[in-house]
Amino acid sequence: MIATLTLLSLAFVISWAGVGFFRRWTLRRNLLDIPNDRSSHSEPTPRGGGLVIVAVSLLGYAAIPVFFDAPFSVGYFVGAIIIASVSWLDDLYSLPFWMRLIAHIAAAFILVVDAGFWQTIFVPLISLDIQLGLVLGLALTVAWVVWLVNAYNFMDGIDGIAALQAVIACVAWAVILYKFDLQGGFLFAGVLACSSAGFLIHNWQPARIFMGDVGSAFIGFTLAAMPIVARKGTMDELPILPVVAVLAVWFFVFDTVFTLVKRTLQRERVWQAHRKHLYQRLVIAGWQHSTVSLIYGSAAAILSLTVCLSIIIGGNYWALTVLLLVFLTAVIVFLALKKGVDANE
Repeated sequence: MIATLTLLSLAFVISWAGVGFFRRWTLRRNLLDIPNDRSSHSEPTPRGGGLVIVAVSLLGYAAIPVFFDAPFSVGYFVGAIIIASVSWLDDLYSLPFWMRLIAHIAAAFILVVDAGFWQTIFVPLISLDIQLGLVLGLALTVAWVVWLVNAYNFMDGIDGIAALQAVIACVAWAVILYKFDLQGGFLFAGVLACSSAGFLIHNWQPARIFMGDVGSAFIGFTLAAMPIVARKGTMDELPILPVVAVLAVWFFVFDTVFTLVKRTLQRERVWQAHRKHLYQRLVIAGWQHSTVSLIYGSAAAILSLTVCLSIIIGGNYWALTVLLLVFLTAVIVFLALKKGVDANE
């Protein structure tokens, strides 16, 4: 217990202090995010602070097998470095999308070659295990990883939202993986939660530093990889973990899918930058960044709590989880669309 608390405390403190140091370093070198007509901020702000989350999390991940009885995934570690590296270069030089996409796919393949992929998925309510097979399982896992890397990046557009979601999702993962006695995954989820919390202090409205693609893409990759990385070293299939992966970040996933479908139906160029995400529409309508982040964070926390209860206790909690998922999603859509905000500005 002392070793665990020490690890998590160090992750938080080093992240908090490291982001403060990194902010001063970026100011001296003028590495600023300059506002444009697609931005949700109005003042030049240091960016790339997510690099500290990457460093603290990967150092923590590498240290866990040394001090605890836990496996280590070379595929995850290498994939995470690829994701962080190409994203950091994108923060500095704005790489073309195809270049980033190739790196994302490569990282996903390296991950699944080492740690495995989804072979069985549990369907709540009807208690059905769906066997995916080799081809479908591999394709779904790679597609999920690539999608969440980009979805998390898309959602990191206002103060606090991405870091808060990371803290909530990782706390839920820590609870669930502790329940399944997966110590390595439990500890790593805790490390990412604490490093994200240390960053969040600097990123809450008004943000003094932004995460940048290097942070958002890394967190997306890690949360996408958690179902297979956490169970590395065990023979248990645990088909519930892919469900947890989706539900833990449901509102980020829904917002990106909803926006993509809507823009596609409107025959827009979906690869171009825009301000039509649901959370962006709320900001355009006049809501504070902190309020919108708290709406998304509260919804994620409520849904994650019922997911944890569903796994730990069972019973009717899965029905409650589904009902809350539908209700909370509908509330966010209603709030974002009720005023008919023109998000083309």
